[in-house]
Amino acid sequence: MSGAFWFVPEFTGGGARATLLLAAAAGIQLRLLCNLLDGMLAVEGGFKSNAGEIYNELPDRIADVLILVGAGYSLRDVAYGVPLGWAAAVTAVFTAYVRLLGGSLGVTQHFIGPMAKQHRMFTLTLATLLAAGETLLEARPLAIRIGLAVIVAGSILTAARRTRRIVEEVAAR
Repeated sequence: MSGAFWFVPEFTGGGARATLLLAAAAGIQLRLLCNLLDGMLAVEGGFKSNAGEIYNELPDRIADVLILVGAGYSLRDVAYGVPLGWAAAVTAVFTAYVRLLGGSLGVTQHFIGPMAKQHRMFTLTLATLLAAGETLLEARPLAIRIGLAVIVAGSILTAARRTRRIVEEVAAR
Protein backbone atom coordinates (compact mmCIF):
# COMPACT_ATOMS: atom_id res chain seq x y z
CA MET A 1 0.00 0.00 0.00
CA SER A 2 2.66 2.45 0.98
CA GLY A 3 4.57 1.64 -2.21
CA ALA A 4 1.45 2.16 -4.30
CA PHE A 5 0.97 5.57 -2.69
CA TRP A 6 4.62 6.44 -3.24
CA PHE A 7 4.52 5.84 -6.99
CA VAL A 8 1.31 7.78 -7.69
CA PRO A 9 3.10 11.06 -8.60
CA GLU A 10 5.54 9.19 -10.85
CA PHE A 11 2.80 8.45 -13.39
CA THR A 12 1.21 11.09 -15.56
CA GLY A 13 -1.61 8.96 -16.95
CA GLY A 14 -4.85 9.03 -15.00
CA GLY A 15 -5.46 5.32 -15.50
CA ALA A 16 -2.11 4.27 -14.01
CA ARG A 17 -2.50 6.64 -11.08
CA ALA A 18 -6.05 5.46 -10.42
CA THR A 19 -4.88 1.84 -10.53
CA LEU A 20 -2.19 2.56 -7.93
CA LEU A 21 -4.72 4.34 -5.73
CA LEU A 22 -7.15 1.43 -6.01
CA ALA A 23 -4.31 -0.96 -5.11
CA ALA A 24 -3.52 1.20 -2.06
CA ALA A 25 -7.18 1.19 -0.97
CA ALA A 26 -7.35 -2.59 -1.39
CA GLY A 27 -4.11 -2.96 0.58
CA ILE A 28 -5.50 -0.92 3.46
CA GLN A 29 -8.55 -3.15 3.67
CA LEU A 30 -6.40 -6.29 3.37
CA ARG A 31 -4.30 -5.04 6.27
CA LEU A 32 -7.43 -4.67 8.41
CA LEU A 33 -8.67 -8.11 7.41
CA CYS A 34 -5.33 -9.72 8.29
CA ASN A 35 -5.33 -7.89 11.62
CA LEU A 36 -8.84 -9.14 12.37
CA LEU A 37 -8.03 -12.72 11.41
CA ASP A 38 -4.79 -12.65 13.39
CA GLY A 39 -6.64 -11.54 16.52
CA MET A 40 -9.39 -14.09 16.04
CA LEU A 41 -6.86 -16.86 15.52
CA ALA A 42 -4.96 -15.89 18.65
CA VAL A 43 -8.05 -15.72 20.84
CA GLU A 44 -10.38 -18.31 19.32
CA GLY A 45 -7.66 -20.71 18.20
CA GLY A 46 -5.93 -20.70 21.55
CA PHE A 47 -2.66 -19.31 20.17
CA LYS A 48 -2.53 -16.37 22.56
CA SER A 49 0.90 -16.00 24.18
CA ASN A 50 2.59 -13.80 26.75
CA ALA A 51 4.41 -11.95 23.96
CA GLY A 52 1.29 -11.70 21.80
CA GLU A 53 0.58 -8.07 22.63
CA ILE A 54 4.02 -7.12 21.33
CA TYR A 55 3.42 -8.93 18.05
CA ASN A 56 -0.03 -7.37 17.83
CA GLU A 57 0.82 -3.74 18.63
CA LEU A 58 4.24 -3.23 17.06
CA PRO A 59 3.24 -4.19 13.49
CA ASP A 60 0.11 -2.03 13.81
CA ARG A 61 2.16 1.05 14.65
CA ILE A 62 4.63 0.36 11.85
CA ALA A 63 1.74 -0.12 9.40
CA ASP A 64 0.07 3.10 10.58
CA VAL A 65 3.23 5.08 9.90
CA LEU A 66 3.99 3.46 6.55
CA ILE A 67 0.43 3.83 5.26
CA LEU A 68 -0.22 7.38 6.46
CA VAL A 69 3.20 8.72 5.49
CA GLY A 70 2.85 6.92 2.17
CA ALA A 71 -0.47 8.67 1.59
CA GLY A 72 1.25 11.99 2.27
CA TYR A 73 3.99 11.18 -0.22
CA SER A 74 1.34 10.45 -2.85
CA LEU A 75 0.75 14.20 -2.57
CA ARG A 76 4.38 15.27 -2.64
CA ASP A 77 3.61 17.62 -5.55
CA VAL A 78 0.72 19.18 -3.61
CA ALA A 79 1.08 21.87 -0.95
CA TYR A 80 1.18 20.40 2.58
CA GLY A 81 0.73 16.82 1.32
CA VAL A 82 3.83 15.28 2.88
CA PRO A 83 3.55 17.16 6.21
CA LEU A 84 -0.09 16.06 6.47
CA GLY A 85 0.96 12.43 6.00
CA TRP A 86 3.56 12.75 8.75
CA ALA A 87 1.12 14.59 11.04
CA ALA A 88 -1.47 11.85 10.52
CA ALA A 89 1.14 9.20 11.33
CA VAL A 90 2.33 10.95 14.49
CA THR A 91 -1.19 11.57 15.79
CA ALA A 92 -2.22 7.98 15.00
CA VAL A 93 0.72 6.59 16.96
CA PHE A 94 -0.07 9.02 19.77
CA THR A 95 -3.64 7.74 20.08
CA ALA A 96 -2.29 4.21 20.47
CA TYR A 97 0.27 5.45 23.00
CA VAL A 98 -2.44 7.04 25.12
CA ARG A 99 -4.49 3.81 25.03
CA LEU A 100 -1.46 1.76 26.06
CA LEU A 101 -0.58 4.31 28.76
CA GLY A 102 -3.95 3.63 30.34
CA GLY A 103 -3.21 -0.09 30.28
CA SER A 104 0.20 0.47 31.87
CA LEU A 105 -1.50 2.41 34.67
CA GLY A 106 -3.79 -0.52 35.33
CA VAL A 107 -6.95 1.00 33.92
CA THR A 108 -9.07 0.09 30.94
CA GLN A 109 -7.50 0.40 27.50
CA HIS A 110 -10.06 2.54 25.69
CA PHE A 111 -10.46 1.87 21.98
CA ILE A 112 -12.89 4.77 21.54
CA GLY A 113 -12.70 7.14 18.58
CA PRO A 114 -13.60 9.10 16.61
CA MET A 115 -10.27 8.08 15.00
CA ALA A 116 -9.42 4.65 16.32
CA LYS A 117 -7.52 2.40 13.88
CA GLN A 118 -10.56 1.18 11.97
CA HIS A 119 -11.87 4.74 11.62
CA ARG A 120 -8.50 6.02 10.35
CA MET A 121 -8.28 3.25 7.81
CA PHE A 122 -11.90 3.74 6.69
CA THR A 123 -11.29 7.46 6.25
CA LEU A 124 -8.11 6.89 4.27
CA THR A 125 -9.67 4.13 2.16
CA LEU A 126 -12.60 6.39 1.27
CA ALA A 127 -10.25 9.30 0.51
CA THR A 128 -8.10 7.04 -1.65
CA LEU A 129 -11.08 5.77 -3.63
CA LEU A 130 -12.25 9.35 -4.14
CA ALA A 131 -8.71 10.28 -5.20
CA ALA A 132 -8.83 7.57 -7.87
CA GLY A 133 -11.97 9.22 -9.18
CA GLU A 134 -10.33 12.66 -9.05
CA THR A 135 -7.44 11.29 -11.06
CA LEU A 136 -9.69 9.84 -13.74
CA LEU A 137 -11.64 13.10 -13.94
CA GLU A 138 -8.42 15.13 -13.95
CA ALA A 139 -9.70 17.08 -10.95
CA ARG A 140 -7.60 18.79 -8.30
CA PRO A 141 -6.19 16.25 -5.80
CA LEU A 142 -8.17 17.13 -2.69
CA ALA A 143 -9.55 13.85 -1.35
CA ILE A 144 -6.42 12.43 0.26
CA ARG A 145 -5.41 15.83 1.59
CA ILE A 146 -8.84 16.26 3.20
CA GLY A 147 -8.78 12.65 4.46
CA LEU A 148 -5.40 13.15 6.12
CA ALA A 149 -6.57 16.42 7.69
CA VAL A 150 -9.66 14.65 9.07
CA ILE A 151 -7.42 11.89 10.47
CA VAL A 152 -5.16 14.44 12.18
CA ALA A 153 -8.07 16.34 13.74
CA GLY A 154 -9.92 13.16 14.70
CA SER A 155 -6.80 11.59 16.20
CA ILE A 156 -6.20 14.64 18.37
CA LEU A 157 -9.80 14.45 19.58
CA THR A 158 -9.47 10.70 20.15
CA ALA A 159 -6.30 11.14 22.21
CA ALA A 160 -8.02 13.83 24.28
CA ARG A 161 -11.09 11.62 24.91
CA ARG A 162 -8.93 8.64 25.88
CA THR A 163 -6.78 10.78 28.15
CA ARG A 164 -9.86 12.18 29.88
CA ARG A 165 -11.18 8.65 30.52
CA ILE A 166 -7.81 7.49 31.86
CA VAL A 167 -7.60 10.48 34.21
CA GLU A 168 -11.15 9.81 35.44
CA GLU A 169 -10.39 6.14 36.12
CA VAL A 170 -7.10 6.86 37.87
CA ALA A 171 -8.71 9.60 40.00
CA ALA A 172 -11.56 7.26 40.98
CA ARG A 173 -9.20 4.72 42.58
